Amino acid sequence: MIYYKTAEEIELIRESSLLVARSLAEVAKLIRPGVTTIELDRVAETFILDHKGIPAFKGYSGFPNTLCISTNAQVVHGIPGKTVLKDGDIVSVDCGVLKNSFFGDSAYTFTVGEVKPEIVKLLECTKESLYRGIEKAVTGLRLGDISSAVQEYAEENGFCVVWEMVGHGIGRKLHEKPEVPNYGKRGSGIKLSEGLVIAIEPMINFGKKGILQENDGWTISTVDGLPSAHFEHTVAVRKGKADILSSFAFIEEALKNKQ
Repeated sequence: MIYYKTAEEIELIRESSLLVARSLAEVAKLIRPGVTTIELDRVAETFILDHKGIPAFKGYSGFPNTLCISTNAQVVHGIPGKTVLKDGDIVSVDCGVLKNSFFGDSAYTFTVGEVKPEIVKLLECTKESLYRGIEKAVTGLRLGDISSAVQEYAEENGFCVVWEMVGHGIGRKLHEKPEVPNYGKRGSGIKLSEGLVIAIEPMINFGKKGILQENDGWTISTVDGLPSAHFEHTVAVRKGKADILSSFAFIEEALKNKQ
C-alpha cells in the first residue's frame, strides 16, 4: 500500500529533512583526519535532540547509533565507533530524523584530506546520478525512469550500481512502499503521482557491484574491497519538476567555510 501525502504532510517531511541536512552540516564541520566516527555520531545526536527531533536510526531494528557512518569500501549501515578517519578516506554519513510524526532521511559522502582523483570522480558521479534520478521524479513518469537514470549515468562513467540496497518511500514510517531501486528499465514500474514522497539514494561502487554483510550484522561492504559512495535526498513527486525536501546546501556551506 503506497501512502500519498497531503501538502501539509509534505511540509512536515520537509521540516524533518531540513533538520537532517543541518545535522549533516554539523558533522561536515568536524570531518578531518584524526576524528573518530563516534565523535561525529555524538555531535549529530546532540544537535537533533536540541532541535526537538528524534534520531530515526537509533534503535531501529536494534541499530545502536544515530548515524550510519561507512568508510571507503563500506557501502552503508556502518556503525560509529573507534574508527579514526585518515587522510585519503571517503566517508558516507547517513542520517534520519523523526519530528512532528514524520521522517526525513538524507546521506552525503565526504572526502577526508587529499583523496585520489579517481575516487573524487566516483563521488561526483554518484551525486550527479542522484540528481539524474530526481529529474525523473515527476508526475506521469514511472518509477523505472528514476531507476534507469541513476543506473545509466553511473555505468556510462565506468562504475557499478549496488542492486541489493534500494531507496524507499518515506513519511510516517522511515521505510514505506515503494522500493526505489538504482537500476531498472525506462517506462517500467508504478506511475508517479503527486503526493508520493521517496528517498532516492544511489550507492555506487568503484569496482564490482557485489556486496557482503560484515560480522557486526549491519555494515554492508563491497566484495572486492574497493570504495563505494552514497548520496541521498528525500523528494516529493511534483508536476514538471521534483521537489527536493532535504538539502545539501548547509553541508556544502560548512565545507566551504572549512577551506
